[in-house]
Amino acid sequence: MSKIILPKDYRSTLNMYDTQTAIGLIKRTFEERLCLALNLKRVSAPLFVDPNTGLNDDLSGVERPVRFSLKETGKDAVVVHSLAKWKRMALAAYGFSAGEGLYTDMNAIRRDEEMDNLHSVYTDQWDWEKIITRETRTIDYLKKVVQGIVGAICDTLDFLKCRYPQLNVVLKREVKFITSQELEDLYPDLTSKERENALLQEHKTAFIMQIGDRLQSGKPHDNRAPDYDDWQLNGDILFWDDILGCAMEISSMGIRVDEKSLDEQLTKANANERRILPFHKALLAGQLPLTMGGGIGQSRLSMLLLGKAHIGEVQVSLWDDDTKRACKENGIVLL
Repeated sequence: MSKIILPKDYRSTLNMYDTQTAIGLIKRTFEERLCLALNLKRVSAPLFVDPNTGLNDDLSGVERPVRFSLKETGKDAVVVHSLAKWKRMALAAYGFSAGEGLYTDMNAIRRDEEMDNLHSVYTDQWDWEKIITRETRTIDYLKKVVQGIVGAICDTLDFLKCRYPQLNVVLKREVKFITSQELEDLYPDLTSKERENALLQEHKTAFIMQIGDRLQSGKPHDNRAPDYDDWQLNGDILFWDDILGCAMEISSMGIRVDEKSLDEQLTKANANERRILPFHKALLAGQLPLTMGGGIGQSRLSMLLLGKAHIGEVQVSLWDDDTKRACKENGIVLL
């Protein structure tokens, strides 16, 4: 059975029909707010890529992509995990300038995902990326963008509650910024997830920075692939979820690796074999623009803003029989 939290006496505020209408409203409203906040334009993106290009996101480095063969070419393709690297190539191909960026609808199958209230094998998110300059490749600029995203999320909730005043979800606009090392120092006896829960229960909205490198304990706060985010200039946006009583990650994002940080992180991760792949060769040669970007979960955001207890209430996926039975018995209607 998937891991699952079953809130006592849970009932969805909106019925299934209103939920579907509200999801459409959330997506349209948030996309508009996000584009205004970050100066983004929508582009089309791939569902699958050639595995030999190095463009697929390796996430934490252990997840297996869905692979299939193409009859016409006789070659394999892999379903994307995310578009972290593809977006950077796209920015160069489209000829975007500094301060401009793109966003796209990203759909993925993550077959090794551990399923629970917040995780599904189906992933849908807004993937965004924008060009920055060497001067804006800083923690201060990263924080400014985070504030813009959080503002767009809170504005979307305000608009949604005008249409559905029965929603009682409350989000905090003020963001607690903290590094993963500061968080470990604050709660040295807790696991990473327990630290996040403790922090978010107090501050409600937070951006945990510098994820991927080893902490003083010898372990990273969380695993990150070495070839997209700069581990010193990245982080996760989290909100406190009152329904589940835990922290909910809405976005993993960051300033991307440049030549120096990619070189260092490939060595640290023992991933030097990637240096010969087209994407990595171009980046190490300084042929790609400096960028920042991230992914924002569409189903996660809908779940948070609508006060849902399970991600299966806002997306269609596959679940084991025990999970379906437990949800039915506890008022959680899976789509």
